[in-house]
Parts: sequence; structure tokens; C-alpha cells
Amino acid sequence: MRYGYKASAEQFGPRQLLDYSARAEALGLDTIALSDHFQPWRHHGGHSPAALPWLGAAGGATAAARIGTSVLTPTLRYQPAIVAQAFATLGALYGSERVFLGVGTGEAMNETPVTGHAWPGAKERRRRLAEAIGLIRRLWSEERVDFEGEYYRVDRATIYDRPQAPVPIYVAASGPLAAALAGRAGDGFICTSGKRPELYRTLLEKVREGAEKAGRDAGAIATMIEVKVSYDTDVEAAERACEWWAALALSPEEKSGVEDPIELERLADANKQRASSRFIVSADPDEVVERIAPYVELGFRELLFHFPGDDQPRALELFARDVLPRLRRRFG
Repeated sequence: MRYGYKASAEQFGPRQLLDYSARAEALGLDTIALSDHFQPWRHHGGHSPAALPWLGAAGGATAAARIGTSVLTPTLRYQPAIVAQAFATLGALYGSERVFLGVGTGEAMNETPVTGHAWPGAKERRRRLAEAIGLIRRLWSEERVDFEGEYYRVDRATIYDRPQAPVPIYVAASGPLAAALAGRAGDGFICTSGKRPELYRTLLEKVREGAEKAGRDAGAIATMIEVKVSYDTDVEAAERACEWWAALALSPEEKSGVEDPIELERLADANKQRASSRFIVSADPDEVVERIAPYVELGFRELLFHFPGDDQPRALELFARDVLPRLRRRFG
């Protein structure tokens, strides 16, 4: 089992996140994952530090924690070769055992405002992601790469500084087709908590099916989930802490096509009463463990904890004091 910290780049600036991440490691969390957005989900009071330089700093600010993205989209805002070069450098600096590249198909508000590219449909986004992963892997393993795919092209490309072993690639999925891609092409699979249990069973089954069809060992694919937890000794404070993240409670239909953080903030504020619905909210550490347990029982072995409140040091201290020891005793 691994227990990690989700560094919420939408809510905090880069210096704060470095401090929180170092504290998370000191308190016993072994993975630091950063979201990679160009724009946050809230215009007023939001943040959006660039993931690539931040991860370089995070490697130096921590001693042994794994660092990576949850998640980056290597298809529109980034050309896949640039992502390959950046993560090869991180792996060369800190070792590929400390670095992971989490990728996904992305959100319109992070891609279209800075690329001028029309937002592709779901099928094209998956095809782009699959092609990008294949190109990144070739650039990590070959020299003088010539590649002309459906979406990307490189000519005699070489990445000169690489770790001894490739950085693992984790593929995020919220639907069955993307989960099958994680099985076919990923070293790991990422999803987020707070949805229907049957969805997770379907996603994990599709990861297994995708791996088996590709002749891969499904058991070797890491399973990571972002678990949203608002734990406090004051349950009302735990409930209030979720309000900043009301956008998470919006349905896919409500968020569909929204490219402006001001509009997303308006929608989220109009639905603040639903904000806590995606979080485990409790003042009882045993209850928190019981509500995390189903994810472990489903087969997730890497848990990233997303704490919603402004006071991250308090959230980290309370979780490490009251919840983390209970998790370790029960699950290892």
C-alpha cells in the first residue's frame, strides 16, 4: 500500500504547495501528485502553477517521496515530445522510481484557451492520448526517432538525458474505453473517489481486459485513486471546508463545454449545498477508515488523499495523527 498527498494546484500557489508537500512527506505520506491545469476551477482566489518546473522543485524539497502528475494532458497544450523530454529529465534527476507521469484526455478550459484548437470529441481525445503515449515511450527507448502519426510528428528526435529505467506512465480514466487504454498502454491506472461503486468495478475490469488483450500482465498495473477526505475534529468545519471544491459535485452535463473559470465558479457557487457530496466528511477517524476501505477492497493500492480546506497544515496533521495509523494497521 502507498499513501500520498494530492497537491491541489487549483487552490494554492507554488511556494505553499512545496511547503505542504514537504510536510506531507515528513508526516508519513510517500507520494506527491500535482494537478496540471492552465486555468483553475475558480477565477477568484484560484491558482494554477506550472506543473513541470514545480515538479523539479518538489523533487529537491522532498527526500524520497514519489512525485508526479495527476494528471497532465500530453496532447494539445503540450507536444508529446516535450513531455517525454521533461519527464526524462525528472527521472534523470531523481530516479525513475521516484517519478511518475500521470496522463489523461484533459478538459477544454485548460487546452482550448491557449491553443486555439477546437475541443475534440471523446474518441479523438482518446486516440490522441494513445498516440502520445506510444510516441513518449519510443522517445524514451530509441534514438533518432522518426514518427508520423495521425496527430503528431517528430523527425530524427533524440532525448539525450534519460534515467536508466523509463518513468512509469499512469493513465487516468473515468469511463470504460479510457480504462481499457490504461490496461493496454499504462503502467498504472488513476481515477477519483466519490462515484458509484459499480463504476469502479467496471473500470478495473476494463483495465484488466485491456491488458490481457495486449498480452500484458494485468496484475503488474498499479491502481491509484484520489480519495477526497475532509476530516476534522469539528464536523461542521469539515463540511465547510468542502465549499471551495463545489465544482467537483457538478455533473458532467453541467460542466460540459465550460471553458471559462468565471463561469465554472458561478455554477459551483450556485450548487454549494452539494459541495461535500464527493468527499468523505467526518470527525470520526474510524468512520473515515471504514469509508476508505471499499476502495482498498476493490483493489486500489495507491491512495492519494485530497484535503479540501484552506488550512492544509491542520488537515495533514490531523489525518497523520488520527487516520493514517489506522489505515496502516488495517491495510499495511
